Amino acid sequence: MEKTKILIIEDEAAIADILEYGLHLEGYETEKANTGANGLKAIASFKPDLLLLDWMLPDQSGLDICKQVTASYNIPILMITAKSDITDKILGLEFGADDYITKPFDLREVIARIRTILRRVAQANRQDDGNTDQEEQVIRFKEIEIAISERVVKKSGKEIELTPKEYDLLLKLYTNRGKIFTRTELLDYVWGYDYTGDTRTVDTHIQRLRKKLDAADLITTVFSIGYKFNKHVDTAYDPHD
Repeated sequence: MEKTKILIIEDEAAIADILEYGLHLEGYETEKANTGANGLKAIASFKPDLLLLDWMLPDQSGLDICKQVTASYNIPILMITAKSDITDKILGLEFGADDYITKPFDLREVIARIRTILRRVAQANRQDDGNTDQEEQVIRFKEIEIAISERVVKKSGKEIELTPKEYDLLLKLYTNRGKIFTRTELLDYVWGYDYTGDTRTVDTHIQRLRKKLDAADLITTVFSIGYKFNKHVDTAYDPHD
């Protein structure tokens, strides 16, 4: 049985060594990189199942790495940083991170968060495997097209770069057109029920999704409750049919 592979991108050697030691004890295979450039090279060669990413790197920001990774790979990211302000946390999540932990940290918490992320990914993969026929379909509405099997969204034939979280939000809302979701429900669905973040994360992702789709009328804000997808949208394929 292959071991789960975790790439540690951290420039402080002592912290990287501690993380590596703890992960090895848990049975994970690891590789380390001390710069963003080396980390991106390691992603291509090591093909990790999860990325532990430091915010402050000597050559570039962890946010930039996060943005590049989410644009090219479907790898969950746990950001580790000394920044503890909620604004910084939301910013990291906006750029595609799955979770966020601050220094100094307890290694047991890091391991617990890694397990939670990997469990969530495994559950999503199982759900995907059970819907093979549906995944071969393409959803079309207005000028927008969603290729489910590829997790690709296009508008007027041009691909829209969505983060994994933005894509998950869009598909969840679309496939439940007309249903009102609270912010907590969306947070639980996309980030996991044991995620400890703020519901403002959902607001930020919805705003970015509206802007990228350039169709503010698709996702409606339900005052003091949450959001819903406009059910009166012409569609060429309905996953519920």
